[in-house]
Amino acid sequence: MRRDIFDDDHHAFRDLARTFAEREVAPHHEQWEADGQVSREVWLTAGKAGLLGTDVPEQYGGGGVEDFRYNAIVTEEMVRIGATGVGFMLQNDVVAPYLLRLANSEQKRRWLPGFCSGEIITAIAMTEPGTGSDLQGIQTAAVRDGSDWVLNGAKTFITNGILSDLVIVVAKTDAGSAGSRAFSLLVVERGMPGFERGRRLKKVGLKAQDTAELFFTDVRVPAANVLGELGQGFIYLMQNLPQERLSIAVACAAGIERALEVTTRYTRERHAFGKPISAFQNTRFELAEVATQAQVARVFVDRCISEHVAGRLTVTDAAMAKWWTSDLLKQVVDRCVQLHGGYGYMLEYPIARAFVDSRVHSIFGGTNEIMKEIIGRSLFD
Repeated sequence: MRRDIFDDDHHAFRDLARTFAEREVAPHHEQWEADGQVSREVWLTAGKAGLLGTDVPEQYGGGGVEDFRYNAIVTEEMVRIGATGVGFMLQNDVVAPYLLRLANSEQKRRWLPGFCSGEIITAIAMTEPGTGSDLQGIQTAAVRDGSDWVLNGAKTFITNGILSDLVIVVAKTDAGSAGSRAFSLLVVERGMPGFERGRRLKKVGLKAQDTAELFFTDVRVPAANVLGELGQGFIYLMQNLPQERLSIAVACAAGIERALEVTTRYTRERHAFGKPISAFQNTRFELAEVATQAQVARVFVDRCISEHVAGRLTVTDAAMAKWWTSDLLKQVVDRCVQLHGGYGYMLEYPIARAFVDSRVHSIFGGTNEIMKEIIGRSLFD
């Protein structure tokens, strides 16, 4: 089916993003996987190309267009070349809404120009060693001391953890409050005394993505770095998580299409018993099912994108998109590995890398079990 959610401006932007991905990312990604992180230079190049902060007002160096479809295009083009290391999705889709909606004028002047140029790489720190999807179990805490907040605690599984210059930290700022009103968002910047990065975590997949532990020991965070209102941190998370989950669904739908593409090509080229694997009925039936699943996923995700652009995407819709596409991606990639035979288990083949990279999508952004709980509760509200 023809995609009808993009106009000429979007198509031109896709050409730009595709050229960038092929020239600036693809040739270096294997080295970045070996290094465990991408270069800072690719962030600066992306900033110059206009791929960062497309929805940030022009006065701060952004694109000035509030339209999630541009975000989706960047994600799709990175998935298209198998680039799992660049953290542009986190910067554009996850962190940007917090800065745009919650930062005051002074904070925007301080942070957004570097955000858009690639000079400031961002992260958000929610997950803790003992707390995953249960955000209300967060133990990292900050205590008021004069005009500062003194922050102590630890976070883990933080994307962009090593490279980040600005980290939005979810912390308990009111020990006496019960439930959601105990939490606030504090912005910790590179170089603040007591802010330390732990080891770069060794993951099964996403090898080029710098995922790290972060430690805060008596970090003095000035009151000027409180993001939004005190005690509203949990509410802000709930307001922004739907876009993050839609972003994951966008990546998953694109990943399904890529798995289908590389496997179709492989089965044409690979011969067995004197003919291409694609000539076998089982291969055609397997790929027919995958092609149908890819089409259904694409139509569903595109509808979610349109609903989000129109301001109508619900928490439940986003949860449905996230869990269904991420589970489907795992199933599809597994089937495609099987069609590759032994070569599907070799990491020099893109389907093998997709196999290990895809597994985490049903975990981050809230586990799929949490997504189903959100959906289930909505049925009885």
